Amino acid sequence: MKKLLYIIVGCCILISFGFISYPIDGYQRTGIKRLYQLHKMQLDSIPYNRIPPGAYKKLEEIKLNLSNRKEDSINQILIDDDEFMRKIKRLIPQGNYSVAVLDMTNPENLKYASHRENVGYQPGSVGKIAVLNAIFTQMAKICPNSFEERIAYLKGIQVSARYWGTGDHHTVPIYDIENDKLTKRQVRATDTFSLFEWLDHMVSVSNNGAASVLYREAMLMAAFEENYVNLTEEQAEQYFKDTPRDSLTNLANAVVNEPLRKLGISEDDWRLGGMFTRPAGKYVGRKGGSIGTPRGLMKFLVQLEQGKVVDPESSLEMKRLLYLTDRRIRYARSPKLDSAAVYFKSGSYYKCDREKNPNCAKYAGNVFNYMNSVIIVEHPNGAKYIVCLMSNVLNKNSAGAHMYLASKIDNLITKNNETEELKIDENYNDPEDDSGNGDGN
Repeated sequence: MKKLLYIIVGCCILISFGFISYPIDGYQRTGIKRLYQLHKMQLDSIPYNRIPPGAYKKLEEIKLNLSNRKEDSINQILIDDDEFMRKIKRLIPQGNYSVAVLDMTNPENLKYASHRENVGYQPGSVGKIAVLNAIFTQMAKICPNSFEERIAYLKGIQVSARYWGTGDHHTVPIYDIENDKLTKRQVRATDTFSLFEWLDHMVSVSNNGAASVLYREAMLMAAFEENYVNLTEEQAEQYFKDTPRDSLTNLANAVVNEPLRKLGISEDDWRLGGMFTRPAGKYVGRKGGSIGTPRGLMKFLVQLEQGKVVDPESSLEMKRLLYLTDRRIRYARSPKLDSAAVYFKSGSYYKCDREKNPNCAKYAGNVFNYMNSVIIVEHPNGAKYIVCLMSNVLNKNSAGAHMYLASKIDNLITKNNETEELKIDENYNDPEDDSGNGDGN
């Protein structure tokens, strides 16, 4: 069946229901079925303790924080504030940690701090953000004049996993609306989801199979352009059979990395070397390796907040997809963030040498042990900031250290902004108050 049939259905639903708020109340807009269950539980006042209060933000409440700084370059924004940097560095544990922090509570007075920001790490699942960007980049080329049409395609186009989506231990939530039943299991080759649902599986539960499926679809979008929307599964698979492996590998590398270069993110800042599942290597090889730095990831998130990643509408939609409405882990699990909205992606990659340590544990590799967290935090009191944290601490699961550091950074930024508010109150003169000394000091 051609994808266009699904598009027609998707468009009709969008016209019928309009663009309705999500994440949680966004099922009708996106078709992401797990949102239907969460929203129904919320409407029925059914207790749900898996997510904290900060995860119930609505679509209309999600905004870009730096849209008024859109004309500023990254180099103008990412300049260390000496005092802020000294305070941040005092919080960082000993060992192989790198961090970049941007306090954007006051967009007119941004404060940036870094520690070893240009050190490269294997980004793990944080690299899936590059796939997210690739999909929106290609959709903008397919539908350059209508963002609503892009949303309709993301909701309407259904694609199957096939071998691309298999081989990952991460489960995905599969909700049966008719029978009100949620199942969590690994992706099967026969599974079919919309592009929006695959995006949700990739971001919210970090499913590697979903990332490879979307990587595949980004390649097909680039190869077939506007004809992609009518592409059948058989035509897609034939394309991979007929195209030389080196050509496919080059296309795969370009489709995820070139959009980053256009944002001023260099190869040494952040690059993605290949797909996330081994079966995908049947036709597509790896190239260049994967690397990420706190500064490179910060460059992306700042420009996302500026509305410069593809365009303002795409930037906002990507931010919505990063809004965490599933359980929080690692850095995001800090109780200090419970009331905050968080836009989050975490990644890990480790290797054990069992000869050195037969008891080498999961996420505690003794050869390498990467753990990375990128997060946008928005507190109800107005405090807003971005953190990009990367570590490689051997023989230790760093999840606790990331969570502890999250609490410390949050305390620091909250305290800094409280102090700043007090200073403003103490020095403020009402325009109609003539009690000042009149000398302009």
